[in-house]
Amino acid sequence: MGKVTGFIEYDREKFKYRPVEERLHDYREVTLPAEDAKLKKQAARCMDCGIPFCHMGCPLGNLIPDWNDLVYRDRWSEAITRLHSTNNFPEFTGRLCPAPCEGSCVLGINNQPVTIKQVEVSIIERAFESGFVKPFTPTVRTGKKVAVVGSGPAGLATADQLNKAGHLVTVFERADRIGGLMRYGIPEFKMEKNVLNRRLALMEQAGVIFRTSANIGVNVAVKELQKDFDAIVLAGGATAPRDLPIPGRELKGIYYAMDFLPLQNKKCEGDTISDSQFISAEGKRVVIIGGGDTGADCLGTVHRQGCKSVHQLELLPKPPDARDVLNNPWPLWPNIFRTSSAHDEGGIREYSISTKNFSGVDGVVKKLHTVQVKMAPDAQGRLGFVDIPGTEMEIEADLVLLAMGFLGPEKKGMLDQFGVKLTERGNVARDANWMTNVPGVFTAGDMQRGQSLIVWAIAEGRSAARGVDLYLMGHSDLPAPLA
Repeated sequence: MGKVTGFIEYDREKFKYRPVEERLHDYREVTLPAEDAKLKKQAARCMDCGIPFCHMGCPLGNLIPDWNDLVYRDRWSEAITRLHSTNNFPEFTGRLCPAPCEGSCVLGINNQPVTIKQVEVSIIERAFESGFVKPFTPTVRTGKKVAVVGSGPAGLATADQLNKAGHLVTVFERADRIGGLMRYGIPEFKMEKNVLNRRLALMEQAGVIFRTSANIGVNVAVKELQKDFDAIVLAGGATAPRDLPIPGRELKGIYYAMDFLPLQNKKCEGDTISDSQFISAEGKRVVIIGGGDTGADCLGTVHRQGCKSVHQLELLPKPPDARDVLNNPWPLWPNIFRTSSAHDEGGIREYSISTKNFSGVDGVVKKLHTVQVKMAPDAQGRLGFVDIPGTEMEIEADLVLLAMGFLGPEKKGMLDQFGVKLTERGNVARDANWMTNVPGVFTAGDMQRGQSLIVWAIAEGRSAARGVDLYLMGHSDLPAPLA
């Protein structure tokens, strides 16, 4: 390593954020770019550890020690080459990935891990600024045509890899813009959409075709795809939301998170949305049910919309502040208490809370009726949630957002018409080559894995692309799958 003693000399410094009082008045990204001198010190903390467990922690197998060393040495062109060799979209993961690599960093055994995510996004941004990132147009085309259904990270990674292999790729997206959850799920304050547009423009220049407002099985026939393309990749995500079927669920003012978040993103894109369509938190008492990333996205959004108050409720108990070395040892992902930029902006977080019912006035929600719960075994010894008597509580609410995760892909429509088999969990089944039971139809990302991380989606898209290439050509020079 460039600085063998760097991990001894330098402390970890995380992302810096714009001041809360400033960022609450806009939707621009909250993170600030790292200064070069500080960034080189953070890269210098990467140890000469011998066996870099960060490779295992990263589903993409990113060559993290390599590009940390190159950043320390100011060799940015080589750093982006190493980074792009395993990751098609480091500008996405560097902003949106929770960085499982950092959880398995060897330095993290008894110290703070290397700021891998910060170095990653700094490499790709420097590369764009310096003109190192250019469209990759294959010199030879195979003549094979591939349809990719879904334009989230899995679909885009699949398309990018197959285009590099020389195939003619068309990406179909049912929404009016390309990007999947990165477009209409992730708020602008986490990733501004010019970052997405920049990459999409490169892919178009390289030959990838994008078709929007193309809902397969609805306004684009499945048989049309099977007739026009030599292979099809299903990468439509896990978009079926988890509901909360309790008394009062029918009241107005209760919405899924993914009914709420896209409207604000559309507004940020400049779309005109009528007052009757738009879901606003302005002046309202908001309750978000779900303590994960989607809940945090809702939290940051309602802050910016000017909510009166906000509670975020989580059914699970509050995680510990430090890793439980017996039950959650390194190099596993540390299950610890975390705060996002949205949590720093305000609101009340409640743990071990179960919502029993909603109540309202004139058909509009006004209160949540909750109780604290604990985990206890039932008669068969299975752990479950048990109400704690005497902990009943009422929370006033004018707007309730359900952010409790997703149950897998939507079954009606495209999947039914293709006739693909599903797993016991309701995801699309596939073989070791990423193909479904339908010849020539492949799958990748959340549609076959279930709700997961962006880094897994990209890894699976890359793996599925190799499977498609093998199917079409009998061999493949694309990287061997890691996922």
